[in-house]
Amino acid sequence: MTILFRVLSVFFLCLITDQLLAQQLQTIDHIYDSKVETVLLFPQVSTNLSDPALTLNPPVISLDEQVTLQLEFDDLTATYRSFRARMVHCNADWQRSVLNDIEFTYEYNDNPITEYQTSINTKIPYFHYRFTLPRMKLPGNYLLVVYDERNRNNIIFTRRFSTYQNRVTVAADVHFSSGPARQFSDQQIDLSISYKGYQVISPQDDFKVIIRQNYRDDREIRGLRPTNVQAFDQVLEYRLVDLSNTMPGGNEFRFFDTRTILSRANYIERIERPADRNIAYVQVDQSRNQGVYIQSDDFNGQFVIDHRETGIGGTNADYIETIFTLKIPEVSGLDVYVNGAFNFWQLNNRNRMAFDALLGAYRSTILLKQGVYNYDYTVGTTGPQPKVDENYVEGNFSSTENDYEIFVYHRPPASRADQLVAYKRVGVNKRK
Repeated sequence: MTILFRVLSVFFLCLITDQLLAQQLQTIDHIYDSKVETVLLFPQVSTNLSDPALTLNPPVISLDEQVTLQLEFDDLTATYRSFRARMVHCNADWQRSVLNDIEFTYEYNDNPITEYQTSINTKIPYFHYRFTLPRMKLPGNYLLVVYDERNRNNIIFTRRFSTYQNRVTVAADVHFSSGPARQFSDQQIDLSISYKGYQVISPQDDFKVIIRQNYRDDREIRGLRPTNVQAFDQVLEYRLVDLSNTMPGGNEFRFFDTRTILSRANYIERIERPADRNIAYVQVDQSRNQGVYIQSDDFNGQFVIDHRETGIGGTNADYIETIFTLKIPEVSGLDVYVNGAFNFWQLNNRNRMAFDALLGAYRSTILLKQGVYNYDYTVGTTGPQPKVDENYVEGNFSSTENDYEIFVYHRPPASRADQLVAYKRVGVNKRK
């Protein structure tokens, strides 16, 4: 009787938690706890977890390969806290699906995060946590939810990830826009889908195609319809004359290097070392929306955590007050942000810049862990329907080197949720 009572208690507790999650959960990348920083989720394609380049890969893995996803994050309270993780299944539009946990997980969907280390020789102490995500049953979209073990309703952060099985074949080509007015600023993605041997009722309607630029959820193309259906060959073609498959090319990202504080590295103007923290001043930036495109290598907006002296960024890298300065005239009616993957490409108070009349420039201070960071500047309006413009400061060029991902979703007959049946990465203007 006691065992039955415990089982029922756990069942109802999980049911209540699911109901609360459904009410309050946003299915986006977001950190809710201000003391948690540097949330990384990446494929574990190597046993060397200290390799900083691993984090440059997006959290998208194949179910047909023995690759898992690795989670890492820091807790700046400097005291141990117990965290747990669970997965939420989502459809192609990132809305929560109706699937039960048992339909997409192999194990009980409530995992303790037990692996942690304390920071070493850092002015700002922290606990560094690691967690290997369990494998999923179904290909599709998922939301990783990390919460406080002592209070299941206290969500710490959420991160999106996807798993796929290539059941159809995607061919894609990226080039400058075919529209004369946009050929120097935009990039066009033409693609085709071969669904030979795959059961589909209405090919022109059943596939959902999403194109993403540089792993950014704020740079997506959705709602594409095929322009040609080759029923005999079982091929769909997407070559749209309305330019709905084009995207601004943007510019190569700016970057700076804070892997060491013993000397000034690339694009660091100066470093101050008070007793309680370190402060790094990034070199003053100017607008780049005028003039010609200038080629440079970048991480396409991503960043890596690293510590030059030890090579162990996870626990030896310190947190640095990083000061950005953008020297442009004050912009009326618009907010200016310093943006990048370090902030999940979101525009909020953390990365909003303030105009300093004495400097005649915008300035922002952001606490960032030591490493190499890509970033750019964005202007935008606030309100119910905000407008964002990266071209205002950075410019757009079709010659820019970019990465594109193509996601193809389908809901098989009798299935209750969308599945990711094809995934392809393609680059444009690659120099290596």
